[in-house]
Amino acid sequence: MTPTVLGIETSCDETAAAVVDGEGRVQAGRISSQTDVHARFGGVVPELAARRHIESIEGIVAGTLAQAGLSWEQIGAIAVTQGPGLAGALLVGVSFAKGVAYARRIPLIPVNHLEAHIASAWLDRPDFPKDCVVLVVSGGHTHLYQSTHGQGYRLLGRTLDDAAGEAFDKAAKMLGLPYPGGPEIDRLARSGHAAAIRFPRATLRGHGLDFSFSGLKTSLLYYLKNLDRIGAARPMADLAASFQEAIVDVLVEQAFAAVRQSGVRALAVVGGVSANSRLRARLQARAETEQVQVVLPPLRYCTDNAAMVALAGQQAYDRGLIGSWDTEACANLSLTGDEVPGPRRPRAPRVFTRRTHSNRSRIHERT
Repeated sequence: MTPTVLGIETSCDETAAAVVDGEGRVQAGRISSQTDVHARFGGVVPELAARRHIESIEGIVAGTLAQAGLSWEQIGAIAVTQGPGLAGALLVGVSFAKGVAYARRIPLIPVNHLEAHIASAWLDRPDFPKDCVVLVVSGGHTHLYQSTHGQGYRLLGRTLDDAAGEAFDKAAKMLGLPYPGGPEIDRLARSGHAAAIRFPRATLRGHGLDFSFSGLKTSLLYYLKNLDRIGAARPMADLAASFQEAIVDVLVEQAFAAVRQSGVRALAVVGGVSANSRLRARLQARAETEQVQVVLPPLRYCTDNAAMVALAGQQAYDRGLIGSWDTEACANLSLTGDEVPGPRRPRAPRVFTRRTHSNRSRIHERT
C-alpha cells in the first residue's frame, strides 16, 4: 500500500514541506521564502540560508501537518532532498528528516533534487506519459533527459557553462534590476520588443543537444558598456525582451530537437525558469504546431517546493527503495553521473535498501 508521504525541501533558499496522499494528491504545502534575507546581497548567501532553514523547518512542518489535518501517526514515510544544492542547507533538511523518521519509526526516502523537479510534471497531470523528454531549466540546471518508464533517465544534453536561470539573474544584475532577477526580466520584457537587439544564439558544433549561455551574457555586458561609452540611454524593456528571447529560442529549439531525436511525442518542462511567461507561450505554440504533448507545471510547482519531493519519494517507495541511516546530504549529487562536464560526479551514495513487508523494523536494524 502506498503511504502518505511528508516531503521536505531545503536545497537552497526555500524551506518547504508538503504532504502527498497515497493517490499522489497534494494535501497541503507550505513554503518559507528567504528572498528578504538575500535580496541586499544580490544572491543567496549559503551560511545565511542554512541558518534560516534551522529557524524555520520545525514550524513549516508543523504548519503543513495542521493544514492537511493530519497527525504524525498518519504519515507513512518522509522524503527529503538529499542533493544537489547548498551543502549547509541540505544538511538541515536531511538531519531533520532522519531524526523524525527515526523517532517515528517510518521510512526515510532521500530524493535527488533534479528527479523531484521532474516529478513535478505529474503533480497536476498524473496521466501525462512517463515516456517523454524532460527539460529541467532553473538557476542551477539546464539539462535535457529522456525519461523511460521503469528504466530511469538518460542524459541528452546539458549546459556547458551557465544555467539559463543563472544567465537571467546575472543579466538582471547588469541591468540594475532587483533580486531575484529572472522574474524581473520576465515582467519588464512584456513591454519590450524581442527583436529590438540581436543577441547571439549559441550553436555548439559536436555537442549536439548541449547548451551554452556564457557568450550571451558577455554579449549583453559589452552592449551595455558601449551604451555607457557613448552616453546613450538604456532601452530597458527592449534589452530585457531581446535577452529573454535569445534564451527562450535556444531552450525551445533544443527541447524539440530532443523530442525528434528520441522519437517520443511528449515533452515536460520543469524547474524555476519554466515559470517564464514567454517560454511557456513559445513551448505551447510549438507543441501545437508539431503535435507534441507538452506539460508545464502550475507556477506554484515550478520553483523549489516540497510537493515534488514528496511525489518523487512516493515513486521511489513504490519501486521498493527506502533510505538507510547512512544517508548524507550531497551537494553535487548527480542523477545520471554526467550532468556536469569533466570528471563524473557522484550519483546517489549507497543509501538504499529494498523495502520489505517488515520495513518499519528493518530500517532500524541498519543503525
